[in-house]
Amino acid sequence: MPETSESELAPNVKALWLKALSAVQTNNHGYAVKLIQTVLKDAPTFLEGRQVLRKCEIVVCGGPKKKSGFLGMKTGGGFGKIASQVKKDAVAALPMIEEELEKDPFNPELNDHLFEAFNALGLLDSAAFALETIRKGHPEEAKLLHKLAEFYLGHEQFQKAAEVYRDIIKHHPADGTAIKGEKDCTARASMQKGGWSEQADMKSLMRHQGQSAELEAQSKSGLTKDQLEDRRDRLIAKYNEDANQLSVVKDLANIFEQLEDWANAHTFYSWGFTLSNGDVALQAKAGQMHDKVQEQHMKELEARAASNPDDPEVQAMLAERKAARIAEAVEEAKRRVDQNPTDPVSRYELGQAYFNAGDYSNAIPHLQQAKRNPHIQSKVLLLLGLTFKAKGMLDMAVKQLSDALGDLVGMDNTKKEVLYEKGLIHEAMGDQAGALEAFKQIYEVDYGYRDVAQRVESSYGG
Repeated sequence: MPETSESELAPNVKALWLKALSAVQTNNHGYAVKLIQTVLKDAPTFLEGRQVLRKCEIVVCGGPKKKSGFLGMKTGGGFGKIASQVKKDAVAALPMIEEELEKDPFNPELNDHLFEAFNALGLLDSAAFALETIRKGHPEEAKLLHKLAEFYLGHEQFQKAAEVYRDIIKHHPADGTAIKGEKDCTARASMQKGGWSEQADMKSLMRHQGQSAELEAQSKSGLTKDQLEDRRDRLIAKYNEDANQLSVVKDLANIFEQLEDWANAHTFYSWGFTLSNGDVALQAKAGQMHDKVQEQHMKELEARAASNPDDPEVQAMLAERKAARIAEAVEEAKRRVDQNPTDPVSRYELGQAYFNAGDYSNAIPHLQQAKRNPHIQSKVLLLLGLTFKAKGMLDMAVKQLSDALGDLVGMDNTKKEVLYEKGLIHEAMGDQAGALEAFKQIYEVDYGYRDVAQRVESSYGG
């Protein structure tokens, strides 16, 4: 039994439907409810009509009703006759359910019966609508939301299933099934979006049968893009057979990272972290991939804004996104420090996040702790110098940059940046000789670096 569209309604039924829409437009929702109930008795598979009916009922009845029962405990709804009718004749049960829903459109038990009726009739969109109504009105109903997620999963609507699992987690943070389901469905949605169907992947695997030993021995780095994509497709076939193989998930995450598919890399590193029961390295990788995704989105938005300089909406969107990104970066960096408070790299990242947010006082203690790592000390000292500069503490800024120069031997980009910033600070302090000395060191090896040539040459009157 297919679902009915407006154009397929019988003329007399369509006339009632149009009359109901007119009633909605004039805010006569109670009258619209009566009309649409009649429409649905003649056209029980008319999903659009049922959706409008539910909206009108919500306007008339108000929001979801609180659960009844002693001390809030849920009691039986007394809908046994309806449940029995759904099993006997699903079509005949529909008007019975709708009559009760008119009094309580969000009622979980009634909407569950509606789901069962539509599911029995093979009307998938209508069945999903019934459970989505529960999700909207009673998102705390974990059992029925699990039922909706499993329904979507059974019909390979992985993105929708992931969204439902996320809603369950909001109300039941310790629901392990929902946590695992959200990760798995997100990964499957990513593969679905990329066009990697299980059937196609199995065919690809069959074409390469006999090569599994070679595949396992193959290096995970130094491969061409075609080789990486071939390895990715074989791993996806394995993943489709068992989504809980940690080694396969980690390999997939690594391949996606090498392909610079940051979104999928983040998905699989996150799923790997869940499967590993807390592997900090995988968690760190997932965080890095999340940052890459955000950077990619920002670049796309910046490019759009650059192409539309006179569009205030785009410019406002960019400004809003930048502000949100800065705030998100601080929260993410704080979370990483909380998880690993002795890690200097995490401290540096938090200091940098605070600096980007303009919170210089909070940046300083984290950057000072990050100096413990000799591998990033020069970067830390540079940022610390810029932080002191931003606070107007120019003498302390120069001290940090001088310390950074003590660790830098070759004239690489980091040393050039330190010298350039040191020159600017000397200039701000009125120390022209100190500024010129810094700029000259860059000029001697890189004439084209920023504006050092103009700065140095102008000092000679040229």
